[in-house]
Amino acid sequence: MKKRIFIAMHYMELGGAEMSLIGLLQALDHARFDVDLMIYSHRGELMEMIPPEVNILPEMPEYAQIERPIRQVLKDGYWRIALARMKAKWQYKRYARSKHPRDGGAIFQYVDNAVRPHLPSLHHLGRYDLAISFLTPHGIVLDKVQAKTKAAWIHTDYTTIDTNAELERPIWSGYDHIVAISEDAAKAFLSIHPMLSDKIVIVENILSPVFVRERAKSIETSILEKEMPREPGETILLSVGRYTAAKNYDNVPDICRRMQAEGIKVKWYIIGFGGDEALIRQQIFAQGMEDNVILLGKRANPYPYMQRCDIYVQPSRYEGKSVTVREAQVLCKPVAITRYPTSTSQVEDGKDGVILPKDNEGCAHALATFIRDKARQEHIIAHLKTHDYGYAASAKIVEDMA
Repeated sequence: MKKRIFIAMHYMELGGAEMSLIGLLQALDHARFDVDLMIYSHRGELMEMIPPEVNILPEMPEYAQIERPIRQVLKDGYWRIALARMKAKWQYKRYARSKHPRDGGAIFQYVDNAVRPHLPSLHHLGRYDLAISFLTPHGIVLDKVQAKTKAAWIHTDYTTIDTNAELERPIWSGYDHIVAISEDAAKAFLSIHPMLSDKIVIVENILSPVFVRERAKSIETSILEKEMPREPGETILLSVGRYTAAKNYDNVPDICRRMQAEGIKVKWYIIGFGGDEALIRQQIFAQGMEDNVILLGKRANPYPYMQRCDIYVQPSRYEGKSVTVREAQVLCKPVAITRYPTSTSQVEDGKDGVILPKDNEGCAHALATFIRDKARQEHIIAHLKTHDYGYAASAKIVEDMA
């Protein structure tokens, strides 16, 4: 008899956590496990990439309201959820006045705690062998799902975001396993919650190299040449990720300008979407980089663009473990990442990529040096061709939890 796994996710927009989930769903042994996937809001380009063996549960309207605009939630008649979210905003503002957080990350647990009582139980789905909450906040799976074992995922570096540790701790404590995507992500989490060390499990992000390589061939060369033109003597750089502060794309125009000043001709393309787009465009204009830094917007399939670039760059302020860096490595592309706190768990400097300084001047000079050093790039490519970055074995760790 097959074991049952439940997995919860907010939506399937383009993002590292979402792509990691696709990898896990592809790698699970569907001959041994029945997998129910609950997506709170059925939206996002990656919906079509969910394997057919996975049972996508029907969208429940109450759950779909968690991240919709409050005005729309009220208009559609879910006033209890709207009022709960407004209460959470008020509670967070009180917290922020006393704690002065660097970002708004702590609000998610306030929303989780306020909204959860107004969401219907999921007990009608029966009892699962394993229930997974794949993205914070994790209170819903803890309270609403029946399962023998429950696991919650950490996708980011906890030392770089602001959270209300006391508010979150009861949720984390309720799980049997807390899954970190890298050793560094685990260490960062435990620096905030050291008493939860016995619950930590490391599960690397899972990719299917065959899937990535096949998808990389799915766009005609002529279309790519039109979208990513190359002038003689020019190097094509690519970054993929949401337009958020974490990805640091607002500094790309300045980095690019500094490389131009060193005599390096580049076009730096960025695939993504998000709230920082206006800021990034403002910086592109301010640095005079309209012809050199190009925002391509959303692309459901970024792999052909990765295949076309010369170097994949991840200029992040912080990461848990970047899925897109692994995808570029699967495609045997030289990668360059900034020295964010978890960078050494992602790249072995000089072996399967390079690590750049985080400041703009240092980053620009080191990246320009790497662009000039064709021998170093070829050495990295040769290494990547002999290594498997899929981490399919991670699926076995998850299956063993059930």
